[in-house]
Amino acid sequence: MRIILASSSPRRVDLLTQLLEMHGAPTNFERETPGVDEQPIPGESPRELALRLAREKARAVASRHVDDAIAPLVIGADTVVDVDGEAFGQPVDEAHARSMLKRLSGRAHRVHTGVCVVHGQREDSALESTLVEMHPLDDATLDRYLATGEPIGKAGAYAIQGEGAILVARHVGSLTGVVGLPLETLSRLVGNLGLGWN
Repeated sequence: MRIILASSSPRRVDLLTQLLEMHGAPTNFERETPGVDEQPIPGESPRELALRLAREKARAVASRHVDDAIAPLVIGADTVVDVDGEAFGQPVDEAHARSMLKRLSGRAHRVHTGVCVVHGQREDSALESTLVEMHPLDDATLDRYLATGEPIGKAGAYAIQGEGAILVARHVGSLTGVVGLPLETLSRLVGNLGLGWN
């Protein structure tokens, strides 16, 4: 089966590779940047934003392949950190990352990842939400973490699969969802379309 990941995220590439390897499937999937506007719509909740963007990303890439002889399976995903109903995207700079992490310090938030799969005329999507609780973060801890450069390009300014793991006290739900591609949810959606990985 031809697979296109509608994302340029290295983390999603790694996760999809792991899933395909687990199923004994080829890992030579394609990657395309969707090029969609990721700004929230006024009044849109973080949950709604994550699911809408996942759908728009998958549909944007799928629309480029409607005339292909073999319809590809297109996978789109979007991750939003939800702090009291406010969507935290990726920080624009270190100061913005520090501000985000201070808001997350010592408290719980939710990470929503929307996933959408498109195959020809068929489409299915779902939202995976995970509760994440952060340790209290003092200035020295923040300075050390920011110095790694890891927060830039990460929703909520941390990477739970990287050095940011030390900031997290616990999580309840999908770890791969927090990283950016909930594998159990993705597998279920692909199954809903009557497809396998080979």
